[in-house]
Amino acid sequence: MLGFETIGNATLIAIDGKPILATDPWISDAAYFGSWGLSYSIPPEQLNHIQECEYVWFSHGHPDHLNGDSLPALSGKKILIGDHVGGRIHKELTAQGFNVTILAERTWTRISDNIEVMCLTDYFQDSILLVKLGKRLVINLNDAVDRGWGAEVARVASQYEGNFLLKLSGYGDADMINLFDEDGERIEPWAAKKYPVGRTLIAPMRRYNARYFIPFSSFHCYRRQDSLWGEAYTTPINAYAEGFELPGSEVLPAFVRVDCETGEVTELRPPPADRSPRDPKAFGDDWSEPIDKEDRKKLVAYFKNKEVLASKLDFVRLRVGGSELTIDLNNKRSKYGVTFEVPRGSLMTAVEYEIFDDLLIGNFMKTTLHGLDSLYPWFTPIVAKYADNGRAYSKAEVLEYFTEYLRRQPKSFLLHQLENQATGLFRAMVPKDAKFYGAAKRFYYVLKGSPPPLDV
Repeated sequence: MLGFETIGNATLIAIDGKPILATDPWISDAAYFGSWGLSYSIPPEQLNHIQECEYVWFSHGHPDHLNGDSLPALSGKKILIGDHVGGRIHKELTAQGFNVTILAERTWTRISDNIEVMCLTDYFQDSILLVKLGKRLVINLNDAVDRGWGAEVARVASQYEGNFLLKLSGYGDADMINLFDEDGERIEPWAAKKYPVGRTLIAPMRRYNARYFIPFSSFHCYRRQDSLWGEAYTTPINAYAEGFELPGSEVLPAFVRVDCETGEVTELRPPPADRSPRDPKAFGDDWSEPIDKEDRKKLVAYFKNKEVLASKLDFVRLRVGGSELTIDLNNKRSKYGVTFEVPRGSLMTAVEYEIFDDLLIGNFMKTTLHGLDSLYPWFTPIVAKYADNGRAYSKAEVLEYFTEYLRRQPKSFLLHQLENQATGLFRAMVPKDAKFYGAAKRFYYVLKGSPPPLDV
């Protein structure tokens, strides 16, 4: 058979007579300090197929995609990754003894007689993979949002018929949604609105000339006792097609086997995974444990060395085990900032290994915004994307970081930045209480095929 299977959270298994490639195989169950588990178990047959693959591709460093506990089972595989600026994934996997190949950007690479792959990266340290199986194209966008690569993907996709689109979708809980205002009131996440998922799929399906959509990169559940509240915002598996109305196109089941020669689609029916609650202490987190003097030094150094952060925020405050640390970033009046209430164990691990995004996405950490309506673009990109993963800390390094992306793809990068600037200008010029402000923003994000931010 020439075709593919989809299973787990974001695993695509490409088959050319035998399994050849597995993407983002998260098979150990726990991620984000034990907060996330798989929604559905991976059946033995598909586990065997992953083991039989010669190649494994990792999209980015989040643990539901590149899962540290799953790596031992992938020993001996040929690892494929995108050409991320900073090279963190390449360096760390190579240091662990893996055979790692960086795929040439936007170039077809043959991995079997009938399968070729093309990888595209972006400045949020994400990457996507196009998989050509004979005359059929699978577009694996995993978690990525178009940050300059969309036009190229659309160009390639226009050359094929009957394309399959795989991407993150759903109500929108796969980020920090444990947000509060200064009065201690929870900021209701967009996911609470349960916007019909199928409506958000129409624009990307059209853009990428897709005939079939397969729900993907969306199958996690919350299992830590301190993050179980997040289950109310996850997306039921039967909700992905709600509101989808695009003649000639179809939303397929999430877990399928597709024969690209005959067109036959077979639904795989994996059993639900274990969802029993987990004690945070099993993952090294005791909420009563305070930080000590050495911890404080490490925390100050961690946030202070991200120079760009000081131009956006005045302070970062940490509440840990009854103790409090306020890190003054720029000696201003402390109007704009963020407070994190978090257990010491995962906090210090996140700082030591530079994986702060894992705390944000795990959603057991309580986050209070001061003078802000979102962590974007003032915190998350600077800390988690450019610094932790991109290794760009100083202002000069961040400038060099973006210059490299500009050098690689000047036209697409500049057009994307102009789009961002136009969006920012709209926000600055049009009052939020204008009648059409909310409608315009909702329309924009539907066109982008992604959930609107929390303030829409």
